[in-house]
Amino acid sequence: MVAGICFAILWASASAATKIGLAYTQPFVIAVPRFFLAGAIILFFAHIVLKKELPQRQQWKQLAIYGFLNISTYLGLYVLAMQEVSAGLGSLSVATNPVFISLISAIWFKEKIHISIILSLLLCFTGVVIAAYPLLQNSFATPLGLALLLISMFCYSAGAIYFSKCNWGNLHILTINGWQTILGGVFLLPFVLYFYNDAQNSFTLSWVGCVLWLAIPVSIGAVQLWLYLLKDNPVTAAFWLFLCPVFGFVIAAIVMHEPISLYTLAGVLFVIAGLYIVQQQKKKN
Repeated sequence: MVAGICFAILWASASAATKIGLAYTQPFVIAVPRFFLAGAIILFFAHIVLKKELPQRQQWKQLAIYGFLNISTYLGLYVLAMQEVSAGLGSLSVATNPVFISLISAIWFKEKIHISIILSLLLCFTGVVIAAYPLLQNSFATPLGLALLLISMFCYSAGAIYFSKCNWGNLHILTINGWQTILGGVFLLPFVLYFYNDAQNSFTLSWVGCVLWLAIPVSIGAVQLWLYLLKDNPVTAAFWLFLCPVFGFVIAAIVMHEPISLYTLAGVLFVIAGLYIVQQQKKKN
């Protein structure tokens, strides 16, 4: 239980940490250092401490594609979206990932799309719209931000399915995670250099704290806790995702002073209902 609660809190905290960082620097100036720092730490443990082997030829190609989908496009678009939406709404959208994964997986593998998946998607989409409604009116969210969030969720889902489809051989999970994070950061470097504007960046201690938090507790800590939960009980692990939007809005309210209304609560309940239905279907399968 402790591991599950810690995972939900850390995972949900990413949106608020990103919003704090955006007050000081441009989006990619937060994201890329985070990726390189997290990837370097992971690879240090993988290759120096654990002495795990390096990827082989075909695996480098797989890592590049996975890093592009899971890091460059997903988190790259996500950090751009966080300029336009509230931290709470960002964490709520992240919680919908299992539903998108189920839908895209069914299409990818040409499986029958069960009615429960469609219902889950409708509930989650409705929940996000309800939660976003007052935020759109009060300038806590924009249509562009919501569109970027939606696209980023699809990219993450595509990356997750690609990961499951690939043959990784004996490659250790830390090796995969470390290199895909580094490669994802490399793909974003041209955008950092092209759009960099010195006047929009202030490298304060707050920015350093934001990058460190996103790199270590979130990118490393939360991911390792998630893997531990999956290994312990995959069915139970998925239900910890239900707490992420709850913690996300609570953290956003405390740290960012974002409003929590009846729309917020209704939106969270709709998303949780959608997640519950899709997890029940997975359990049956």
